[in-house]
Amino acid sequence: MIDAIDANAEPVEDFTELLAAQPIERLERDGTHYTLLGTAHVSKASADAVIALLKIETFDAVAIELDAARFQALKDPDSYKKLDLIEVFKTGKTILVAANLALGAYQRRLAEQVGIEPGSEMLAADIGASKLGLPTLLIDRDVGLTLARCRCALGFWGGAKLITGSALSVFSEDEIAPEEIEKLKTGDMLRSTFGDFANESPALFDALISERDEFMAAKLRELSSEGNLKRVLAVVGAGHLAGMVQALKANSEPPKVVIERVSAKPKPSMWPKIIGWSITLILIGGMVWGFHKGFDQGKDQLLIYLSMTAGGAFIGAMLARANILSALAGAVSAPLTVLHPVLSSGMFSGAVEVWLRRPTVHDFEALRVDLRDTAGWFRNKVSRVLLVFLLTNLFTAIGIWITVFNYVYKWGAAALQHVF
Repeated sequence: MIDAIDANAEPVEDFTELLAAQPIERLERDGTHYTLLGTAHVSKASADAVIALLKIETFDAVAIELDAARFQALKDPDSYKKLDLIEVFKTGKTILVAANLALGAYQRRLAEQVGIEPGSEMLAADIGASKLGLPTLLIDRDVGLTLARCRCALGFWGGAKLITGSALSVFSEDEIAPEEIEKLKTGDMLRSTFGDFANESPALFDALISERDEFMAAKLRELSSEGNLKRVLAVVGAGHLAGMVQALKANSEPPKVVIERVSAKPKPSMWPKIIGWSITLILIGGMVWGFHKGFDQGKDQLLIYLSMTAGGAFIGAMLARANILSALAGAVSAPLTVLHPVLSSGMFSGAVEVWLRRPTVHDFEALRVDLRDTAGWFRNKVSRVLLVFLLTNLFTAIGIWITVFNYVYKWGAAALQHVF
C-alpha cells in the first residue's frame, strides 16, 4: 500500500508473525468494521504493529487513545517553552503544570531504560494516517475530566494519598523498577502512573478504566456514524481492549447518551468551602476574642497570626531557594492573602522570582534534562519558580493550621478555667 510510514522506523519483514503476537480484536457494529489493536506504551513491537496494519489493510480512519491535550503534548513535546508563568499563577494551573513536567521527566527516564518513548505507537498511528490521507480520530475522554472524576471517586483523603504516592514515584531518582515497566506493558499510561491505587479502589477503577472504555467505544461509534466510515483502525492500550469490545458489542444506548453520562463533571464538594470559611472565622474570631480580653492578649493573638503566616511563607520560599526579595514578598503578602479567596502568597513570591530571575529560552530548553533529578528542579529557573510558588503556599498553609490550633487551644483552656 505504501513503502514506508515512518522513515525512522526499522523495516518490518514478517507482518504475519508480528501481528500474530499482538492482541487484535475485530468486530462490526452499525455497518462499520472495527479493528482494535491493543498496544503497550513502551513497546517497539506495538509501534511496528501499527505500521504493519496500515501497510497491509485498508481503513477509512485511524482512532487513537488520546484526548486533544495529550495529543498536542505528544506531537509538540516542547510546547512548555511557550509557558507564561505569571498566567499559570493567575489561572491556578501551577500544580497541573508542575505535574505535567514531572510526568514528562518520568517518561524520559523510562524511555532511556527501555529504548522507546512512551506513546510511540500513538504517534506512529497519527503519522501513518497522515501519510495515507486518513483522518486521526481522538477518542479518549479529556484527561482533566478523568482526573476530576477520579478525585471525586476517592474523596479527600484518598485523593491526597493518591497524589502523594504518585508524586513520590515520579520525583524519585531511582531506576524505574522492572515490575513498573511490566505494568506499562498492559497498555495504559494513566493507570500505570497511579500504580496499584486503581486495583485497590473499585470507584477509582471505574473512573479511570471502565468509564473510559465506555467513552471510547461510544466515541468510535459516534465519529464513525458522522463520517460514514466503514473500516476503522483503533489503537488503544491493551488494558482497554476487553472493555471496549464488550461496550461495542453490548451497549444499546445511543453514543451521545453514553458520552454525556460518563462526561458529567462531578459536583464540587462543599467541604473545602466549609473548611475554608471555618478557618477564616476562627482566625478572625481569635483576634477579636483576644482584644476583647485586653490589648496585650489581642496583640499576642495578632503576633501569632502574623509570625506563623509570614514566617511560613518566608521559610517555604527559601526552601525553594528563592531570592531573598521573593521570599520577603511572600512573607509580606501572606497575612493578607490568607483572608482572600483568590490571591495567595505564592503568587507574590513567584511573580517577584520571575521578575528577578527571568527564565531564558535556554532554561526552557534545558527542562527536558534538568527535571530528571531533584537538583535539576532547583537549578532550572522555570521549575524553581514553580517550586517557589508551591512551597510558599504549602508553608503558609502550615502556618495557618498552627495558628488555628493555637487559637482553639487557648479558647478551650479559657473555657475550662471558667468552668472550674
